[in-house]
Amino acid sequence: MAAAGQNFYELYRRSSVGAALTDTLDDLITEHHIDPQLAMKILANFDRAISEVLQDKVKARLSFKGSLDTYRFCDEVWTFQLKNVIFKMENGGQVVSADRIKIVSCTAKPAGSTA
Repeated sequence: MAAAGQNFYELYRRSSVGAALTDTLDDLITEHHIDPQLAMKILANFDRAISEVLQDKVKARLSFKGSLDTYRFCDEVWTFQLKNVIFKMENGGQVVSADRIKIVSCTAKPAGSTA
């Protein structure tokens, strides 16, 4: 469980679930059903919850192989862009391929956080 006041990355807000939440909150604000301050609290709670669930509950593993196109390291964030990527689920599961993918990797604790 996270300590009170701990900051979490906002990366997952760009996921399909995060985008749907953001769109819904925008609609609720526009229709004057909630205040923007409440929407910000909900998004902060989403950031915390998604981070904790992914860390604690997701146990599946996969491997991938592809050609590294570009990479960057800026503000403690690695960004990798790969081409012709093959994903293999552990235990001989499904194989999935993609022409291009982008991987964003951050340190476990955001800069400026305590704990």
